[in-house]
Amino acid sequence: MINWARAANRKTSPEPQTQSTDGSKPILTVSGVERSFPFTGAGGQLHVLKGIDMALYPLQLVMLKGRSGSGKTTLLNLLGGLDQPNKGEIIFLDQPFHKAGDDKRTQIRRKEIGFIFQSYALMPLLSAWENVELALRMAGVPRSQWKQRVTHCLELVGLSKRMHHRPFELSGGEQQRVAIAKAIAHKPCLLLADEPTAELDSQMGAQVMSVFRDIITTEQVTICMTTHDPTIMEVADHVFEMVDGKFASK
Repeated sequence: MINWARAANRKTSPEPQTQSTDGSKPILTVSGVERSFPFTGAGGQLHVLKGIDMALYPLQLVMLKGRSGSGKTTLLNLLGGLDQPNKGEIIFLDQPFHKAGDDKRTQIRRKEIGFIFQSYALMPLLSAWENVELALRMAGVPRSQWKQRVTHCLELVGLSKRMHHRPFELSGGEQQRVAIAKAIAHKPCLLLADEPTAELDSQMGAQVMSVFRDIITTEQVTICMTTHDPTIMEVADHVFEMVDGKFASK
């Protein structure tokens, strides 16, 4: 079950937190980040992010909420090193992520970051087991560790009896849980999820959030996710509301 009592501790603020729940320093900080894209209209630039300051602390569940077009996914891509800002700094594990080249960012992602997508991003002809195993293969994890790690990850997300089913044999919620197992297989410290419950009904969405809470404790991971679903925000440690490329005021 989800611990709905966490609602009492939830915060919504445009400002970065000054300390984490355990008093440790942030694993990732964002300072004055802006991102724009070429545009054929007036001015020639589409300004998507307009000065973002935030921090992600260990063992937290952080949500970026806002309407479509508010800049949530663009920010998530920057946090994961899939894109780089036009201005500002992103410091990840004490490294200037915003200055890293493509190869360096790829190396960091393979070791320290896991991604969960709205569309699940599973290989349709592979079983749940094989999808998670593939993630380990791509991350360069030694083959001797695959069996134990795949079993652990799928059991953690409640799929011990569905390990050898292919995606088309699984429900949407089960497919998303396979995607979670795949994302945590290489033991990242940061998990980024783009609208992970958007394609699920409320019950399945609640189950996914419960899994997130479990893996934060079990895998010692920080989770940052985007959402526009108000029914799941109660479980977050911190919520940043985005409006037109900025964090909204209180």
